[in-house]
Amino acid sequence: MVAQGTAGRSDAKQVVDTARTRTLLMSLSIVIVGILFWEGAKAFGEANAYALDVGGTTIDLTLLNDTQLPHLGDILRSFGEPAQRNGPPLYQMLIDASLFTLWSAVQGFLFGGVIGFVLALIFAHSSLLQRGLLPYVVASQTVPILAIAPMIVIWMGRAGNPELAVPIIAAYLTFFPVTIYTLRGLTSVPPTALELMQSYAANPLEILIKLRLPNALPQIFTALKISATGSVVGAIIGELPSGIQNGLGIAILNFSRYYNQSPPRLFATIIAAGIIGILFYAVVALIERLVIRWRVEDSN
Repeated sequence: MVAQGTAGRSDAKQVVDTARTRTLLMSLSIVIVGILFWEGAKAFGEANAYALDVGGTTIDLTLLNDTQLPHLGDILRSFGEPAQRNGPPLYQMLIDASLFTLWSAVQGFLFGGVIGFVLALIFAHSSLLQRGLLPYVVASQTVPILAIAPMIVIWMGRAGNPELAVPIIAAYLTFFPVTIYTLRGLTSVPPTALELMQSYAANPLEILIKLRLPNALPQIFTALKISATGSVVGAIIGELPSGIQNGLGIAILNFSRYYNQSPPRLFATIIAAGIIGILFYAVVALIERLVIRWRVEDSN
């Protein structure tokens, strides 16, 4: 029996390792294909003088010239060039801006996550409140964040707390997936398990802690991974109308104004934003692995 258990764990580990290898190879393949497509499009446009004649119709390919779509090598080199005349290198400025934006995103992530979790608990224990309030929660996500962000900035400025505007905007994009996924996890417990808990006279709090929350963990972490990237987007959007000069939002705005003069800088800033979003997602995914692993080991 011990040998069979050891063999089973070994086979399972081999399957997991194979899946990870395939995922890594797929990711690398996508990156390579993307690079080849990018540079191939550039070469195609240059070879045709940025104008393609098809059946007597001329297709404008100026989008592929260097002032519109820079070479990937130019984007990479721009990280080491000064962000401004006689200023620090672009990578240093982007690191500082990324850390500033990431901190705002983390604040919004935590704030929105708590709000979403509390709403899910309320809805899971009161069908009346769920039917009455959940439609408004859903409707809140139909309002464009670009329309809400300026209002939040104005309100927080008048309230004397302008620094809270960006985290609140990030929280706005965070709370909804946490609410929906957590509610689904809390209410989708196996009926037999719920009946067993009730047969032992378990109170609602015991059922929540020992049954509903463990059952909802996969759904909760799915929501948190979605919200991690959403909070970064919300923080960047929130920085645009707030006038904050330290984050990625103002960097994107400034470099877009001078795009024709130096397009690689804007692309470099976009890459920086993508990196912090990926890192935030990876941290949440790592915590998920630790929590779920602990849960499995504890159940054994």
